[in-house]
Amino acid sequence: MSGCEKGNILIVGSGIVGRNWAMVFTSAGYRVSLYDTVHQQVICAIASIRQQLNEFERNGNLRGIFKPKEQMLLISACSDLAQAVEGAILIQECVPENLELKRKVFQELDELMNDDVILSSSTSCLLPSKLFSGLKHVKQCIVSHPVNPTYYIPLVELVPHPETHPAVLEQTYTLMKDIGQSPVKLTKEIDGFVLNRIQYAIIGESWRLVKDGVLSPEDVDLVMSAGLGMRYAFMGPFETLHLNAEGLKSYCERYDEGLKRVLSSFGPVPEFSGEVMEKINQAMSQKTPSDPESLNARRLWRDAHLAALAKLKSDCK
Repeated sequence: MSGCEKGNILIVGSGIVGRNWAMVFTSAGYRVSLYDTVHQQVICAIASIRQQLNEFERNGNLRGIFKPKEQMLLISACSDLAQAVEGAILIQECVPENLELKRKVFQELDELMNDDVILSSSTSCLLPSKLFSGLKHVKQCIVSHPVNPTYYIPLVELVPHPETHPAVLEQTYTLMKDIGQSPVKLTKEIDGFVLNRIQYAIIGESWRLVKDGVLSPEDVDLVMSAGLGMRYAFMGPFETLHLNAEGLKSYCERYDEGLKRVLSSFGPVPEFSGEVMEKINQAMSQKTPSDPESLNARRLWRDAHLAALAKLKSDCK
């Protein structure tokens, strides 16, 4: 098996995000060069990827048609950034969420890259205008924000810089579709992008409901997991409205007064600290203690269920 015809991907940063991107790309047959400033971290990352791929195969969760050994042949460690940039069709940056650090990385890559490669950031909240402005190759820059854990959750938010060439957005979209992700194209940058804006709206109202003594933290989570989340695993808010009446227009005509009344009753942005934070933290810690072992065990539980859900959704298409 050879992934050369599909192109080479350079991943800068070998942490959890970088490792997940590497596995997603190799599952579709792309060659991946994994780079980090500390070469030993890359060696450890590749060992971790090998272990994960073997585990995915044992559990029946391996993506793509290639065996773990075949996918591992597509991954290589790289300690020379200039060499790694050569021949790459996309550079996916995965360094820690620090604006100064990311800009430093992009400035270095800007000096090494040609006029064809796409320079993509995995940032979850930093605006492209803050990341890429001033670069010579700014027209080739874009944010491709994955969702954690990327291997199981396919959404990728594509956020262009104001100067990003439209072809770069389209090429990135096509590439993300090819590796099995579900990309969405933002027409312009916005603080928090889209996923976090919607998520923060839910978090904000959930926090206020606890603060106002309407529900316990545990029951707020139950409203999502046993209620809204059941729908939202398969459809979005607009299709939900569409199916809950004789179409979306009918829903708005029937329920617009209630929508506006309830929305106008929402309180101010919470502080996310103090007594309410302690109350919610206590509830969450009773369910899952905050020590690393307990949290990691719960993450493994989460990932197993997400894998099962991903398979179910695939089977339901």
